[in-house]
Amino acid sequence: MQPTEGDLSAFPGDNSAYATESGLVVPVVTRGGLESALTGQSEGASRIAGVSPQHTPARRIWFGKVSNEPGYRSVPHHHGEAETGGYVLSGRARIYFGEKFADYIDMEEGDWVFVPPFMPHVECNLDRNRPLTWMTTRTPDNIVVNLADVADEALRDWIERP
Repeated sequence: MQPTEGDLSAFPGDNSAYATESGLVVPVVTRGGLESALTGQSEGASRIAGVSPQHTPARRIWFGKVSNEPGYRSVPHHHGEAETGGYVLSGRARIYFGEKFADYIDMEEGDWVFVPPFMPHVECNLDRNRPLTWMTTRTPDNIVVNLADVADEALRDWIERP
């Protein structure tokens, strides 16, 4: 059954917790350049939040942009209980994972990735000349648990990359 115009009773659920002081529930926009950097970080990666509990009414989602400078990589880390979805907006990426980070997958612009909760990994920019930019979403929040670093030499094919 389609609701009639103006009849919101057909939509179940209560979103009143998101109401403004005037009682309206409205979309919240974060303007470009006003994103929040007050979020979990890892050395070698820069994260900014467009939608997050830190600066919007969002309660169970973090959506932001992650950048790695040319040739840089993050320290090993995981995202706790958070499920992570990523999209390579620009550049070429590699994620090391597994026992002693012996495995990896490579991605390029237009590729999507899912990183399961509690999975230690290292995010890398394969390009020595161009930045890498990801769009990333996590639920329930941007949890970042940094781990002890590993030497570049310990990451298979990292030093020898083109």
